[in-house]
Amino acid sequence: MAHLWGIDLGGTKIEGVVLDPATPDRPLCRLRVPTESEKGYAHIRSQIALLCKMISEKTGQPLPERIGMGTPGVLDPQTRKLKNSNTQCLNGQLLQDNVEADNGVKFVLANDANCFALAEATLGVARGYPTTFGVIIGTGVGGGIVVNGQVLPGCHGIAGEWGQIILDPNGPVSNYGTRGTVEAIISGPALERFYAEQSGHRLPLKEIVVLAQTGTDRDAEQTLTRLTDYFAKAIGLIIDVLDPHAIVLGGGVGNIDILYTEETRKKITAAIFNPTFEAALLKPSLGDSAGVFGAAMLVA
Repeated sequence: MAHLWGIDLGGTKIEGVVLDPATPDRPLCRLRVPTESEKGYAHIRSQIALLCKMISEKTGQPLPERIGMGTPGVLDPQTRKLKNSNTQCLNGQLLQDNVEADNGVKFVLANDANCFALAEATLGVARGYPTTFGVIIGTGVGGGIVVNGQVLPGCHGIAGEWGQIILDPNGPVSNYGTRGTVEAIISGPALERFYAEQSGHRLPLKEIVVLAQTGTDRDAEQTLTRLTDYFAKAIGLIIDVLDPHAIVLGGGVGNIDILYTEETRKKITAAIFNPTFEAALLKPSLGDSAGVFGAAMLVA
């Protein structure tokens, strides 16, 4: 079987990998170049082409028939243009068509959360589960759905975007102008803002977590209670609709241990249409490899 090529287009770097399908967890080649998005869309395209050339030279292989690529934002199935990207110069661009023309091969695109979910479902901690919901809770909140080893993109390309679900119509405003979304309430910056509003001073989330664990800072404790309360409500909506067998929590907020406690599982149980919560709630195992590994698995 042909080797699998994947590219992870990030805000600061573009990473490429080549995997052997027989041992996909051990890359044959892994290279990166800076994104340099401040130089514009045409420059990002040239960096992708440069990376493809570097990988080809490093491996001694010609470009394959298809390359998987993870992107910030999603490809709109109707217009074929990228949307919802925090790398602004990508929005409205025919990224897939352009990189295919630049490199002379087919590209399969998925957003970075989908690539994370696919990697953990096929190579990582959720391997073997029929359905996986991969969660990103960091600076933003996103997610991806994998069913029997395949990403589910959805009709509009937005399947898994649970961060934009409105939990509180009177809640804080998100970066997209909507009010009370999951992202506006439990993203890292949102939790830091909540703590600052309660305490009168700002701290990084890691320090807030430590203070909450010491039991000496009531505002820190309230911040983590807010996290678990709203996380349970938000993930409960996903469970009621999708009912995944495994939920993998990525991103900086996903590292907070309280999300995996029995107390949080009880809150989730109270939020779903079932007397018990049986799904696996898992920490990811692939670290920063998940994005680029998932991109390669798009063409498996």
